Amino acid sequence: MKYLVHFARLVVGLLFIVSGFIKLNDPVGFSFKLEEYFSAPVLNLPFLEPYALAFALFVVVLEVMLGVTLLLGYRVKLTVWALLAAIVFFTFLTLYSAVTGKVTDCGCFGDALKLTPWQSFYKDVVLLVLIVVLVWKQKYIKPLGSPKLGLGVTLAALAACIWFASHVLDHLPWIDFRPYKIGASIPEGMAIPDDAPKPVVEYAWTFDVGGKEQTVTTLGDYPQVDGEFLRVDTREVSAGYEPPIHDFSLERDGADYTAALLARKQLLMVISYDLARSTRPVFAEIAKLADSAKTLGYTVIGMSASSSEDVDALKAEYGLDIPFYFTDQTALKTIVRSNPGVLRLESGVIRQKLHYNDLSQLQLRPLSDEERYDLPLRQALDSILELDQKYRARMDSGNWDDWGKQMAIDSSNIHYIDSLMAVQGYPGKTLVGEPANKAAWYVIQHSNRIDRFLPQIQAAAEAGELPYRLYAMMLDRSLMQQDKPQLYGTQGMSFFMGTPNEVSLIWPIEDAANVDVRRREAGFEQSLEAYGKDLFGPEFKYRAYSLEEALELRAKQNQ
Repeated sequence: MKYLVHFARLVVGLLFIVSGFIKLNDPVGFSFKLEEYFSAPVLNLPFLEPYALAFALFVVVLEVMLGVTLLLGYRVKLTVWALLAAIVFFTFLTLYSAVTGKVTDCGCFGDALKLTPWQSFYKDVVLLVLIVVLVWKQKYIKPLGSPKLGLGVTLAALAACIWFASHVLDHLPWIDFRPYKIGASIPEGMAIPDDAPKPVVEYAWTFDVGGKEQTVTTLGDYPQVDGEFLRVDTREVSAGYEPPIHDFSLERDGADYTAALLARKQLLMVISYDLARSTRPVFAEIAKLADSAKTLGYTVIGMSASSSEDVDALKAEYGLDIPFYFTDQTALKTIVRSNPGVLRLESGVIRQKLHYNDLSQLQLRPLSDEERYDLPLRQALDSILELDQKYRARMDSGNWDDWGKQMAIDSSNIHYIDSLMAVQGYPGKTLVGEPANKAAWYVIQHSNRIDRFLPQIQAAAEAGELPYRLYAMMLDRSLMQQDKPQLYGTQGMSFFMGTPNEVSLIWPIEDAANVDVRRREAGFEQSLEAYGKDLFGPEFKYRAYSLEEALELRAKQNQ
């Protein structure tokens, strides 16, 4: 029995210290797990959620200290009974998780070792047995040294726990066990090998055969049964391969930009899983860093699970001029234990991860063209831009002989741009520089697919990837093609009415009295009147045609 007690003392003490230290290394992560337990779908104790971090710190420090005092043999009676109370509580939680399936990972060893709920429960049962032995035969637990030594070591361990917890809270975990650690490649972490195990799903098909229900089980194939199909139930027999990173995405206005942004050679991510719970004053410093990084050639983006209204309010408050992308809140909590936090990536590989207290450590330097741009893509877009204008100058001067050639080029160009943007979004300034960032715009503007691409053009313009005035021109063309008033007065038409005279007009404008204000805000240097003279000649005088008049003129010309 004495040897069994010594064995139990060593195993329980070391296990409590290791388990507690792993969670003490990442108390914010453990607090997220407690929030999950406190949430309405699990234990329905939402009033405790604001105190999750405090609970987490108390539990992990207690766990380490109980392990230390057990090994020291200090205050044995208090220690073993406290251990028993703790393991009974943990065993209840893991059993509840295993039976209900509401929590798939108890967080016993943080991100260092993932256990299923049943594995966690069995582990706690073994510990419970060992601790019961310690309580029953505590007389065999002898102290290592004098009571003063035990007290001194215990106080030193407590001080070390408090210092360590304070350090990782003010910075980041000392050891990063997550798939987003420095040096990790996010694209590689998301990849699924070709030979990865596939999930096995069992299908239970139920039929009405002669008035009686008959169930046939297959692994997916529809069974040949002479009866009326009633229903099918499925059950996952074995889970397939799940990559380490499986919930990471970057979405904006319904489009997925994950692959495109992770391919950027130099990318700075500003991450806040919840702007309402962030340390907001830090964004003033982040705004300055973002401006400096963009000047040096970095692509800078924000990532949050907050609403677009909250994002816009934050950007306006702190002058944060970067596009924000929506990402799952759980993924953002996993990426960095700081709200906000900053990551620096090179072609999808994490090179730096910083708590907001350590922003001064961000390593930025001027980037060469090879480092900041996708040069092969820029070369391809330069060629596209040249081809887009190859025969247009001749057609503008009245020579329509090459119309067919230009149309063939336009068809090829829009096919290329369509394929490109389907994979990586709009190829803007931070990816290919100027003027290559305008190539896709010209191709789309000269196509019949404007409405399809307009949301992406708007997003690129608002993110500074494209001059906003180009989006304004495309928006006006879209509105005119829909027989609606335009907003910026960029679209004009000439109608030939079968007489020597022609009628040239600026397509009707919504709120024409304020159009020059909107034009200046969009980046146009000319007033509407000056633009009209450039478009139709020095004799042109602007007249605000109504939509009905413009549509009538077009109808007459088409007769």
